[in-house]
Amino acid sequence: MIDIVNELRALIGAAAVLDAAELATRSAGAFRADNLKAAALARPQSTAEVSAVLRWCHAHAVSVVTQGGLTGLVHGADAEPGEVILSLENMRAIEAIDPVQRTATVQAGVTLQTLQEAADDYALAFPLDLGARGSATLGGMAATNAGGNRVIRYGMTRDMILGLEVVLADGTIVSSLNALIKNNTGYDLKQLFIGSEGTLGVITRLVLRLREKPLTTNMAFVGVDGFDNVAKLLKHMDRKLGGTLSAFEVMWQDFYALMSTPPAGKTPPLPQHYPFYVLVESQGADRALDDQRFNGALESAYAAGIAVDAAVAQSEADCQGFWALRDSVERVMRTGAPIIFDISLPIAEMENYTRELKSALPTTIGPDHRLFVFGHLGDGNLHVVVTVPPGDYAAARPKVEALVYGGLAAFRGSVSAEHGIGLEKKPWLSISRNAAELELMKTIKGLLDGSNILNPRKVI
Repeated sequence: MIDIVNELRALIGAAAVLDAAELATRSAGAFRADNLKAAALARPQSTAEVSAVLRWCHAHAVSVVTQGGLTGLVHGADAEPGEVILSLENMRAIEAIDPVQRTATVQAGVTLQTLQEAADDYALAFPLDLGARGSATLGGMAATNAGGNRVIRYGMTRDMILGLEVVLADGTIVSSLNALIKNNTGYDLKQLFIGSEGTLGVITRLVLRLREKPLTTNMAFVGVDGFDNVAKLLKHMDRKLGGTLSAFEVMWQDFYALMSTPPAGKTPPLPQHYPFYVLVESQGADRALDDQRFNGALESAYAAGIAVDAAVAQSEADCQGFWALRDSVERVMRTGAPIIFDISLPIAEMENYTRELKSALPTTIGPDHRLFVFGHLGDGNLHVVVTVPPGDYAAARPKVEALVYGGLAAFRGSVSAEHGIGLEKKPWLSISRNAAELELMKTIKGLLDGSNILNPRKVI
């Protein structure tokens, strides 16, 4: 039998490799009660060491699961006892920030918050943002094409990546650290690996596009009396704000009430009786003009009957408080065992979809449950959380999945907006991908990882 731990230690050093007993003390990820399992956990410090590990694993037919910050929710980084976990936690260098080209060259283990703070020192911004900013890694975000709070203005992770360095299954290093916005020279190879969830290669370094740091932020919590007016408010604010709308987050009433009721610790900016609440954010560069434009847009929305109430942030502390209310998602766990979904569908279909789901849940799993809906509605992404008594979780989960995912087909929805497919959504992938697409995905996997050692069993 191959001694995986000692073989890998000989390659990258004894301290860089944990054995099964050592890694079993580590959490398996966000919202998880279990711990990691694998034959070994390797922590390389460079692309060359990643290549050495993969070359050895490829030669010995040992499967490899790459891990970043473990903030995903689809079991995409789960490993089996005989496999090797490849963690990028020791590759956390920001190698360069170019304030003229407005790029950052980073290793894949750098966290989102670390880059955001480093860019801020240059009066620049990496505008992608999400609640797990302190632990989500840039390599993991690229591998899953993460989205977050400001996709409506800046796009997904894919839209911020200019170049990548990737190690293939056999240890081959493909370094394409392009720093140009326009580089139309053949196949855009980086797109193969963005969103591939570690099944085609291991991302080790990235060149990311930075933006000029916004000088002003305007925010408001808006109460809306019907979903039609939520959709109207999105179009109204986007038009009136002239391209500066940066976030449009919507909370259904139950979620808002939970987030703003003690012991949540958040002071509700609005009363809790409106059916919908919208967090609107605009970022600009001129305080007087931006205030005038933002307040004018809200006033005209109120005058048109689109909005019925609003609380406008008066300070940076207010803005942080608004976001904290939206981001305190872990509070749903106090209402039961959570079954969490990340989906997307056309905005016009959201009300019918959520209404049908709410109606079907009691007859499917019984009355003892809670349904919470919220999300990045401006880009079509909803988070659906169903909580049930812990003792009912195992029986309820497949029934709830069938309702949530199965219901998307009629509305042309996607089973994954941000978190990828992993293991959890693989049985439902055909709802969002046709047979020809799935076959092509399998062909690409076979070409780049014919031995199927990279994150096996995931996605396809």
